[in-house]
Amino acid sequence: MSGHSKWATTKRHKAAVDAKRGKIFSSLSKDLTLAAKDGGGDPATNARLRMLLQKAKAANMPADNVDRAIKKGTGELPGVVYEQLIYEGYGPGGIGIIVEVTTDNKNRAASDVRSTFTKNGGNLATPGALQFNFTKQGQFIISTEKTTEDALMDVVLDAGAEDIRNNGDFFEVLCPVSAFNAVGEALEKAGIETEDSEIAWIPNSETVVTDPELAKKIVKLTDALDDLEDVQNVYSNEDLDGSLVD
Repeated sequence: MSGHSKWATTKRHKAAVDAKRGKIFSSLSKDLTLAAKDGGGDPATNARLRMLLQKAKAANMPADNVDRAIKKGTGELPGVVYEQLIYEGYGPGGIGIIVEVTTDNKNRAASDVRSTFTKNGGNLATPGALQFNFTKQGQFIISTEKTTEDALMDVVLDAGAEDIRNNGDFFEVLCPVSAFNAVGEALEKAGIETEDSEIAWIPNSETVVTDPELAKKIVKLTDALDDLEDVQNVYSNEDLDGSLVD
């Protein structure tokens, strides 16, 4: 299964993380606060906030939690000051991993990420060591049950999408970061529901993994990173079949 999309392979990881309600609510709260801070608290004029509200609804996040998170972003309520950080590292087999962190305690986050890499057969790299192997892009995941490829192309290409990939049971739409809001709005206007949407680190090339033991080690590390309090997203460049770790 292709590692670039991170959907078919890592939706299993995400499901495990999302089952921990405190973790998913905390992550969504941070994202909502930052989205409101950057683009305002009105979802009608803030496409990123609009999409996050859909995620919050799907996760059954309490409305009071959502409201507080947005008001912290707009300054209507006092809140902690978050820093957004990126850590880069190598996993078992030399797999490249990028970890996005949103934290109010940089020292804690750095210590947790470093120790997690070390305990799971990986190591942190120097800043910038891996980013050239990835491209930061807007990514939209759409079930093939929701639309056809031709209809999807008609909607997203004019909005600025660069690539549409048919991965069997889902389409993956990729666009420049600058076109993320426009593509999201075009999908909404067309009534095409997304399974997920984010600004993601997409690997430029992938490392094929066929050894089940190595695959399990990689997944163990990415799962452990996902579980950390301050970690928002984990991206990696392995290409492995999900059956290797089932």
